[in-house]
Amino acid sequence: MKPYNTDQTKKEEVREMFDNIAPKYDLLNHTLSMSIDRVWRRRVVGEVRRAKPGRILDVATGTGDLAIAMARRIRDVQVLGVDLSEQMLAVARRKIEARGLDGRIVLDRGDAERLAVADASVDVATVAFGVRNFGDLGAGLRELARTIKPGGKVVILEFSRPRNRVFRALYEFYSYKILPRIGGLVSRDKRAYEYLPASVGEFPAPEEFMAMMARAGFRNCRARSQSFGIAQIYIGER
Repeated sequence: MKPYNTDQTKKEEVREMFDNIAPKYDLLNHTLSMSIDRVWRRRVVGEVRRAKPGRILDVATGTGDLAIAMARRIRDVQVLGVDLSEQMLAVARRKIEARGLDGRIVLDRGDAERLAVADASVDVATVAFGVRNFGDLGAGLRELARTIKPGGKVVILEFSRPRNRVFRALYEFYSYKILPRIGGLVSRDKRAYEYLPASVGEFPAPEEFMAMMARAGFRNCRARSQSFGIAQIYIGER
């Protein structure tokens, strides 16, 4: 599915959507999730830190929250953050400079399916809430695998549909009824906040997604459920 259903490709529409909502993205992201997304990112950082990486590739880095968290909590690490949206990157640059991390985080506008990164050149690749926006999910996973050194790993944080029926019903009521109204009012782009929860419903279930990771070249793929299945942390090794 696409945010606006125009003649543009999904990739083009996703870039336009994030350019549109970038100024209010952080406010809405943390407010609408009641800041639980911060907890999930800390767990991602913990998983990444165990690999003792020197160089991390953060794809779909957005406004830089995960890149910043990794640079602050992992000693001497260098992070390359890549994103399609120049407006999201502009927000990320301001945050990174304000925290004095511009020497450890480099940002680049780029395409997850055609990364300007050498083969086997990073220790860990991460994606937070971005893989469901890839134009071609399989191609994006293969690109991540290509960039990671043997023995390295990928860590992906993404929303999922809770399995418990009651909790799923509550979650979907909030996602489909409440979130688009608030998000649309604040960002002035209601269709963006209709697309974002709807794209979760279309994303592969954890077992199917891990099978896709395996086909892309990852091994020992596993998922850690977060907050009753609202999100998953996926881990794969190279």
